[in-house]
Amino acid sequence: MSLKKIITITAVAVISVLMIYGFILISRIFSSNTKFEKNELYVYVPTGANYTDVKKILEPYIKNFDNFEMVANKRSYPENVKSGRFLLKKDMNNIDLVRAMRSNIPVKLSFNNQERLENFAGRVGSEIEADSLSILKAVKDSTFLKENGFNEENVFAMFVPNTYEIYWNTSAEKFRDKMIKEYHNFWTADRIAKAKAQGLTPVQATILASIVHKESVKKDERPRIAGVYLNRLRLEMPLQADPTVIYSLKLRDNNFDQVIKKVFYNDLLIKSPYNTYVHTGLPPGPVAMPDITAVEAVLNPEKHDYIYFCASIDRFGYHEFASTYAEHTINAKKYSDWIAKQGVTR
Repeated sequence: MSLKKIITITAVAVISVLMIYGFILISRIFSSNTKFEKNELYVYVPTGANYTDVKKILEPYIKNFDNFEMVANKRSYPENVKSGRFLLKKDMNNIDLVRAMRSNIPVKLSFNNQERLENFAGRVGSEIEADSLSILKAVKDSTFLKENGFNEENVFAMFVPNTYEIYWNTSAEKFRDKMIKEYHNFWTADRIAKAKAQGLTPVQATILASIVHKESVKKDERPRIAGVYLNRLRLEMPLQADPTVIYSLKLRDNNFDQVIKKVFYNDLLIKSPYNTYVHTGLPPGPVAMPDITAVEAVLNPEKHDYIYFCASIDRFGYHEFASTYAEHTINAKKYSDWIAKQGVTR
C-alpha cells in the first residue's frame, strides 16, 4: 500500500472519529435533558446556596447530570451560582438549562383584603423567601417607624393593595423598603391635599377607609358611607362602626378566621382602643387593608347631611341612610326584624 493511500485512509479515519466525537458532544450539549412532565416548573435557590446545593435542587428534574455539569463547567456556572426563582421548561437542553439558572424570574405578588399586619406578613411570606417573622420584624423596626412617621398600630396603613413584581429572594428589609416607596408613590400631592381637606392625614384617611371598606362591598356606595363618618367626626360623635367592634372581638380572641355576621349589645361594650362605640375619633390603626376605591371614597366623599345608616333589606348589600335618629330607628328595626327571621345567631 502506498504512503499516499495510508495517509488518506488515516485522515479519513481521524475525520470520522472527530465527526463521531463532535456528534456525541453536540448531542450531549443540545439534546433534551429534562425528566419532568409539566410544560414548565419553577425551582428556588435560597440565598447563600452554592453549586452543591443547586445540584441537589436540580437533580430530580435533570435526566443526565453529567451532561449538564459538562456544560455548566464550560460556562462557569458553578462559580457564579445565583439565588432566586428560576423557570425550567420541558425538553430544555443543557445550554438552555444553564441559561435559565442565571435568569431570576420575579414573583407577581398580589395582596388585598388582609385584616391585620400578621396575616399580611404570612401572605407575603408564602410567596417570597423571607418568612413572616422576619417581615414583621423589619416592618416594626423602631428606626424605620420613626423615620417614616408610623407606629406599630398604624404601620399597616403603609401597604397599598396592588400587584407587584418582587424577586423571590428579596429580603424582608428590601421588601419593606419597596413598600414604603410604593406608599409614597400612591400618596401624591393631590391625594394628600384631598385628605387634608377632610381634616385627615394619609394614615388617618387609610384608617377611615378601612372601616368604609368593611362596611360595604358596593363600591358605588362607599363615598356616601365615607360622608357619614366624616360628618360624625366633624360633629365629634362616636363613629359607632360595627367593623371596629368585630375587629376588637377578633383581636381579643386572637382569631381572625372566625366569621361574625351579627354584633350584640354586649359586644359594643368590649374594652378595646379599636372599639368606636366606646372611644371617639378614629381607632389607632386600620381594621383591614382598604382597597383603593375605599381610600378614594374617603378622599372624595359624597356631600350630604346623613349621620346614620344600616343595612337595607330591600337592596341586598346596600344601606339605608338617615339624617335623624328617629328615621334611623325605623330603618334599624326593619333590619333587626328581618335578620331575626333569617335565624342568624352570630
